[in-house]
Amino acid sequence: MRIAVRRALVLKFASCPGRCSFTSVTGHSVTKRSKDPGAVPNVDCGSAPALDVIQRPPLERILDLRQLSEFEFEGHSYVSSPRIYGGQALGQALSAAGRTVDPGHRPHSLHGNFIHPGRTECPVRYHVSPVRDGGSFSTRQVDAEQDGRTIFQMIASFHRGEVGFAHQMPTMSAPSPEEILPLEQTLSPEDLESAWPWLRVLMKNIAVEFRFPEEYPRLSCARRQTSAPVQRAWIRSPERLPSSPLVHAAAFAYCSDLFLLSSALPPHALTIDQPGVQVASLDHSVWLHTAFRADEWHLYEQRGEWAGGGRALCHGRLFDRYGVLVATTAQEGLVRKRLTQRSPLDAKAVTAS
Repeated sequence: MRIAVRRALVLKFASCPGRCSFTSVTGHSVTKRSKDPGAVPNVDCGSAPALDVIQRPPLERILDLRQLSEFEFEGHSYVSSPRIYGGQALGQALSAAGRTVDPGHRPHSLHGNFIHPGRTECPVRYHVSPVRDGGSFSTRQVDAEQDGRTIFQMIASFHRGEVGFAHQMPTMSAPSPEEILPLEQTLSPEDLESAWPWLRVLMKNIAVEFRFPEEYPRLSCARRQTSAPVQRAWIRSPERLPSSPLVHAAAFAYCSDLFLLSSALPPHALTIDQPGVQVASLDHSVWLHTAFRADEWHLYEQRGEWAGGGRALCHGRLFDRYGVLVATTAQEGLVRKRLTQRSPLDAKAVTAS
């Protein structure tokens, strides 16, 4: 039965006309990328037997905040998961900050701290504080609140473009995204069955399209195989976005949280949904080196540089298809495996942290 379903998926992908991209692993629906910048992809290739159709979240709509006052904005989630994805807070906060600065100043860095989990059923209010406006740089602080409680804080810096010295140390070599099949087409029936639950949730609630040049380490971790703390994925927005540089910077801020902390897990053969494993982002930084379109393919290289004491530090590099480094990221997160049986002292320590 599993083999029959897998064959149906391959046949269905081959029958899709034009340029298509998978929008759901559970439904395996295929979506054309519309040339209309404001369009949300529409399902046009049916679904495999007994599988429901899942639409990716509308990224442009998520980033299009409602302005309540000069320095206050409201954002919504448009997803079914109970908790807000960290990248959503990053992208929405940068959108709010960017709408209060001179359009000639473009975002070049942001540093955020995740304080409390956010709930998707409630809107988030973003309060922007104009810290500084100079000739070359502008600085904004953003506080994201739900029900009167701060759930996220960010400092963002904006720079007026100028010409300066240029060099780049990191290099990139990888198959092009067009040469790589969608993840679900590369899996064995056993791996597909194992990955089905988390892929379903991921595709339904995160507006990022991705393809892996190598096996995604989460799959080998599920087989209890260890590997180096390195993973790579071609990523892009699943929908065409407006040409605004702020929209694309915010869109990558949204994408940048995806997979990053999990790059610390392969040496320990752990997955984030494994019983007893607790993973949560604590802080996140993004440096934008040059303008780029987040709706075009970029290679996101991620490394779990260090882990210890219940935390992990991960770094990311984003390259365009020509090998140009366009952005760099860093994230520290909580990574712990809870004890199945704890003494009262252990329980108190874990609760306090």
